[in-house]
Amino acid sequence: MTPRADVAPFRSFILKVANRCNIDCDYCYVFNSADQAWRHLPARMSADVARAAGLRIGEHAAVHGLRSVHVVLHGGEPLLTGPRHMADLLGAVQEGVPAGVAVRFELQTNGTLLTKPWLDLFERYEVVVGVSLDGPPTANDRHRLTHASRSSAASAVRGIELLRSRPHLFAGLLAVVDLANDPVEVHDYLASFEPPVIDFGLPHGTHDEPPHRDDPSAPEYGLWMSRVYDAWLARPEQRHSVRMLEDIVALSSGVHSSVESLGLAPPTSIVIESDGTIEGVDTLRSVEEGASWLGRDVFSQSFDEVLHHPKLLHRQNGKAALADQCQSCPLVEVCGGGYLPHRFSTDRGYRNPSVYCADLEYLIRHVQGSLHQHGWAPQTLTPP
Repeated sequence: MTPRADVAPFRSFILKVANRCNIDCDYCYVFNSADQAWRHLPARMSADVARAAGLRIGEHAAVHGLRSVHVVLHGGEPLLTGPRHMADLLGAVQEGVPAGVAVRFELQTNGTLLTKPWLDLFERYEVVVGVSLDGPPTANDRHRLTHASRSSAASAVRGIELLRSRPHLFAGLLAVVDLANDPVEVHDYLASFEPPVIDFGLPHGTHDEPPHRDDPSAPEYGLWMSRVYDAWLARPEQRHSVRMLEDIVALSSGVHSSVESLGLAPPTSIVIESDGTIEGVDTLRSVEEGASWLGRDVFSQSFDEVLHHPKLLHRQNGKAALADQCQSCPLVEVCGGGYLPHRFSTDRGYRNPSVYCADLEYLIRHVQGSLHQHGWAPQTLTPP
């Protein structure tokens, strides 16, 4: 298939190698949301599915002249596959990708099952590892308990410390924002593990089921993240980045971004489920049953065919896919209208401002105001 010049190819392929988890996070969009597709999916991806996915990835890379692809091993908890089966999956994916295309593997885990044999496997395939942790034990255990309602914090920290013994494999930490937690305490605790990156995610919410707020009239999530920003700047000796904040700085300076949650550049990621079916934005499971389904799979369709699926057109349409309020907003180049699942409402679909609109506005203005004070005038700077 001849690629269209106006459509960005996929560059990041998220493989759901496991569809079960050994802990029970109450905010999980896979197991504790409107979509319960996991109940009907294989508990782990087979080598046949991984091989088919690898062939499709290789095909896509060849068509678009990609020199590298990003393959994310995800779940559920991907370490439930076991090291031997994971090795089969990694090898099967690599088999399908042309020799001239670099495969950069990353794995996202809760960290509780990490062991030395796992790290040895990751060394062999150059897999970098990100760990989910929401902060100190009290903060983490607000939502991230085991199925027996016990703390998962100590096991996660043990896994992080083991990973730190091989820092070249440590991709960073991912935390979900909770207003009940102190933002500076959370930031400083996560920074104490010396991760290269700390990534903060906003809890999933829609206009039908908005996120929790103590004061609905205040941009509480924006205030929370602005305190993280201030703490981050106040500690220049720390070398980590904070992804959301760096994205805001970059986008404010006119740099195009392909992240799902900010900016207007078309995202370039796609999801392959454990049975080989292909999904767009898998976090749409938090919205309603079937919102992420495309009716495509790696056995029957190429990724170029998926690229033009009607459900994915919004990814290519930039401002035109957004609500009128967003299209006329001076900050739209930075916030991009917000993350797609956060724009949903039953009556208008996704053509709404994000449920975090006021929070994003506050945070972006806070960051841009700080840059201005330091003598840097970002391209999209607006008066705070």
